[in-house]
Amino acid sequence: MRYSDPMQITPTRLTLGARVTDLDVSRPLNDAQVAQIIQALGQHGVLEFPEQELSSAQLRQFSACFGELFVSPGGRAQDPEFPEVMILSNMVENGVALGLPDAGQSWHTDMSYMSMIALSNVLYGLRIPQRDGRVLGATQFRNMHAACAALPAALRERLHGRFGIHDFNKFWDMMRARSGSTRGPLSPEERAKRPPSRHPLLLSHPITGREVLYANPGYLVAIEGLAQDESDALIEALFAHQMRDEFLYEFTWSPRSLLMWDNIGTIHNAVADYGPHEPRYIKRCQVMATRFYGPSGTSHPLHP
Repeated sequence: MRYSDPMQITPTRLTLGARVTDLDVSRPLNDAQVAQIIQALGQHGVLEFPEQELSSAQLRQFSACFGELFVSPGGRAQDPEFPEVMILSNMVENGVALGLPDAGQSWHTDMSYMSMIALSNVLYGLRIPQRDGRVLGATQFRNMHAACAALPAALRERLHGRFGIHDFNKFWDMMRARSGSTRGPLSPEERAKRPPSRHPLLLSHPITGREVLYANPGYLVAIEGLAQDESDALIEALFAHQMRDEFLYEFTWSPRSLLMWDNIGTIHNAVADYGPHEPRYIKRCQVMATRFYGPSGTSHPLHP
């Protein structure tokens, strides 16, 4: 397949989303292409690159153009040759699960529990579940630029200068409690590798420069400096605000689509509307925000 130059970016004209065509992401990107994709990511939040042919090595190569790639310290569901590539799948082969079957099945923002937050998720869909001709397993998003802009003035004032506390254990334990979960308990060593972290609730987005509401039901557990009951009530108000219909965008998968989304300006949810015998197989890379905040493990502007 031949591609013209430059790439074509076609917005959905919804609250989020754009389709990027005339670009073969299996080939190395040049600096101009990387810059254009970053700007589109900030502007549109969710980018689909359809009809791609990618190996795990090529997925890793593309994703690494945008920042350091996260490797899960638990070693779960990784490509055996490329630990930066995680497998999201409900498929079982010779009695062995091929990947995490329940990944992302609740509203959240990946890696908000870490000091160095994530810039983007990059997912490559190979097997997409269908039933009676209907595509299942959509990925839903909510626009946190728009949610922040729509905050009532009094609520925004209460959030100004405040930090949220994010904890990995909240999401893991919530997923373990779901019916049919195969997740085991985290070891003390795994928990120690993921201590809670703090981030501004009103966060200046590193691409757009505009504020986003950096709060999500998966990991946010408290608001620093508030009594627990006041913190809980304010958090619930934020979550209710995020769930307004005008912030929602739903992406329907196609085989061989690469999906890249802004993990700072959105929250997301994987729709679990398919059964164990309706195969889903997706590869994922997690891009950290090191392009904007420096190498992992260093101090950066998120934590004054």
